[in-house]
Amino acid sequence: MVVIPPAVEAELTRNPKPNARAALETAMLQGWIRVVPLASPVPQDLALVLDRGEAEALTLALQAKAGLVLLDESAARSRAARVGVPFTGALGILRLARHTNRIPSLKAEIRLLRNEARFFISPAPEKALPISMGE
Repeated sequence: MVVIPPAVEAELTRNPKPNARAALETAMLQGWIRVVPLASPVPQDLALVLDRGEAEALTLALQAKAGLVLLDESAARSRAARVGVPFTGALGILRLARHTNRIPSLKAEIRLLRNEARFFISPAPEKALPISMGE
């Protein structure tokens, strides 16, 4: 199960692509994505430097003592490293999914992320992906 804070839910539901919103709704109805409210407010030091979704995600990870948090912005990843919260990004999840044959093509999934989820991936991390996983 994946837990997300309210700010991440709000970001995801603002996606202008109907298919993306429908997929999110289905995942939530099926229970593999669940919205969990924060037990306390986002610490000011996080609120000042991170966007709301990333700040809430890191706060929730700290509160829940999560084993892993999904963070893609470098500032959030830096903060997670400083406070000892294990993290990965979307590319890390996709690489694992490809490595375990859960998805047939890493490139196709990256393309879907860009087109359907408005996800930005800078060229450097994408180029660093192993070629054998790129097709």
